[in-house]
Amino acid sequence: MKNEIINLLKQLIATPSFSKEENKTADIIDEFLSKKGLQTQRSGNNIWARSKFWNAEKPIILLNSHHDTVRPVSNWTYDPFKPTVEKDQLFGLGSNDAGASLVSLIATFLHFYEVQDLPFNLIIAATAEEEISGKNGIASILSQLGKIDLGIVGEPTEMQMAIAEKGLMVIDGLAEGKAGHAARKEGINAIYIALEDIDFLRNFDFQKHASLLGNIKISVTQIEAGTQHNVVPDQCKFVIDIRTNENYSNQEVFRILQEKCQSKLSPRSFRLNSSKIDLDHPIVQKGLDLGLNYYGSPTLSDQALMPFTTIKIGVGDSARSHTANEFVLLSEIEEGIEIYKKLLNGLIL
Repeated sequence: MKNEIINLLKQLIATPSFSKEENKTADIIDEFLSKKGLQTQRSGNNIWARSKFWNAEKPIILLNSHHDTVRPVSNWTYDPFKPTVEKDQLFGLGSNDAGASLVSLIATFLHFYEVQDLPFNLIIAATAEEEISGKNGIASILSQLGKIDLGIVGEPTEMQMAIAEKGLMVIDGLAEGKAGHAARKEGINAIYIALEDIDFLRNFDFQKHASLLGNIKISVTQIEAGTQHNVVPDQCKFVIDIRTNENYSNQEVFRILQEKCQSKLSPRSFRLNSSKIDLDHPIVQKGLDLGLNYYGSPTLSDQALMPFTTIKIGVGDSARSHTANEFVLLSEIEEGIEIYKKLLNGLIL
């Protein structure tokens, strides 16, 4: 199984699968699972399969990771689409984020596939568009997957437990003033209105702090105003990047900020909320018994789109993601499979 799983990962690396362009890697995964005797389902570039001995009375655990990648940065010295092994390192685009987690979860699913008396049902889902939180990824198949009691999301966490994850909300701000000639005391400068709001956003502190994810992080990242030097601008547009913690929904954050700001705020989406799993949840307790650590993750994943309890744990190191010469250790994959198996073995939800 180990050699087959490594070869699957090499095939995925060798096949470009940028977000929205994952059809060929979806074909590879579909074919691999089908050859193992699994009855797969497919919607777009999302592939999934269910336990062989499905029991509708048992809880359902989703094993999920993604097979899309970002585009390679310019300073690779290896070919990003040529899987290259040097000693324990496997280089290639998507090897660490999140191919290693995906193939490890597939191996774990196959390990339990023939077990008849599991206390839960399993679904393995290899999904698309995670890197862009796309609407044709995991969100598009949730209704077909049905009720899920626990999601295990494979992302590079060094096989430690991310029991909370920051959410993301992008807001467009519009400050409105009144145009006038800059040489006279005319008009109301929209830039000055925007600056007052930006200063407030820079210094505002939400009351509920989070020990795992820290405070909500607000950053104004873009600003645009004015048509020419001698016209007082009547509009100033700016963009706010907000990373939310587990104590506030995106809707709550938006409502609070709009009440405080003079500018009109428009959220692009409320979809990407923060997530959290309780420390006393059985899978977290199982992980602690195995000696795993837990933490709050600052990086976004498909957890944000899952309206059920999730934990993020996977193979590799997040610091390698989206970098030149991305790699994963073969030994990390082997260890990851064993930890996944131990987490699920005998787990009672």
